[in-house]
Amino acid sequence: MKNFISIKDLKREEIIEVLDLAEKLLKNPDSNLLEGKIVGSLFFEPSTRTRLSFTSAAYRVGAKVLGFESPDATSLKKGESLRDTIKMVEAYSDIIVMRHKIEGAARFATAVSTHPVINAGDGANEHPSQTLLDLFTIRKEIGRLDNIKIAFVGDLKYGRTVHSLAKALELFDPEFYFVAPESIQIPDHILKELDDLNIKYHIHSTYEPILNEIDVLYMTRIQRERFDDPEEYKKVSGVYKISKKDIEGKCKEHMIILHPLPRVDEIDIDLDDCKHSLYFKQAANGVPVREAMYVLALAGSKLDIIKEKDKITTNDVVVCQNPKCVTHFERTENKMIEKKYGRYCYYCGKEIK
Repeated sequence: MKNFISIKDLKREEIIEVLDLAEKLLKNPDSNLLEGKIVGSLFFEPSTRTRLSFTSAAYRVGAKVLGFESPDATSLKKGESLRDTIKMVEAYSDIIVMRHKIEGAARFATAVSTHPVINAGDGANEHPSQTLLDLFTIRKEIGRLDNIKIAFVGDLKYGRTVHSLAKALELFDPEFYFVAPESIQIPDHILKELDDLNIKYHIHSTYEPILNEIDVLYMTRIQRERFDDPEEYKKVSGVYKISKKDIEGKCKEHMIILHPLPRVDEIDIDLDDCKHSLYFKQAANGVPVREAMYVLALAGSKLDIIKEKDKITTNDVVVCQNPKCVTHFERTENKMIEKKYGRYCYYCGKEIK
């Protein structure tokens, strides 16, 4: 049994294993692989691509799906805890796929459930299946994962897709370009880790000067729902917009444009038929990747959640200062991960100062 909670849990060879299996399933579909298995699909937050992609993937490998796409029609409206919801759903299913607005909720679910758990996004924290399909797309289109030069543009502070993909690419000797206004630039704790690993990165406020240097342009929307202050959102809304005239003839021939979707106005529709634009193909790649995740979760051995080099300590009181962390909503063991450059919450990954 294997959980997919954070991309941080996966070694390089395990990432390659997922991508290789996804490639095989794309070329040779097998609708009997998980015949008789039931997926518990728990979406506490709105989703289109992720939810439908996981559902499609389940059907394509022979599994059935039960669950909900909104908490409004569940016992949560009556005050049921996340802990109790998970305990009930695991009685009806063999694996749980969960999206939740609370950071660390997926990690918490693994402590409650005896079945595998796949994180389909927990607040602004992690989105491992999106990261794996991003990696699958990059490898398929560029031909490699090693030594990629990638620019992340947009909401880098709250963007869980950016955080997860940057973490995964650390294993492949990348060069990063972080393009964002100062108020939503990449968090310091990620830069500390990159410094510790001697990974090259650059901080920019515009993308135009680096277009001819990069292999991948990873656009993101400015996420209104992640901002506590509406005025902060208004200051950065619409700050980056690209269209065909901004890209064609100004980038490498092989450069690809990715986007986790949904888009708002950051990518003009005139770019949709441009050879560099692969965001819809990227979304479609989510199906074989999630098929592979299901198969490995139910057939593989459970991952060690934290790598051996990390020391875990437990506290009697809540120590995480992130108000959106699951430790403030559910009874937990208040674990911390101690690294040589700081202490971090076991559940949401935020630094504890």
